[in-house]
Amino acid sequence: MTSHHGDSGDDGTMAEQEPLVCARCGARAEGPQPTWTFSVENGAARHYCEPCSRDNLRAIEGRLDARWW
Repeated sequence: MTSHHGDSGDDGTMAEQEPLVCARCGARAEGPQPTWTFSVENGAARHYCEPCSRDNLRAIEGRLDARWW
């Protein structure tokens, strides 16, 4: 199980969050990135930076069920 920022570790201390890495281009985040896209693909959690998300917006939307439109 991965810990998220703000989660307590087993010893009661705050667990340190691993930096986000874009699954497409490998860009590393410097702190929280509210403009990044989160996706679960074949059961694996993936993050995409803002430029990669914008470049692939049509493909991302194309995978959504019609009820999301």
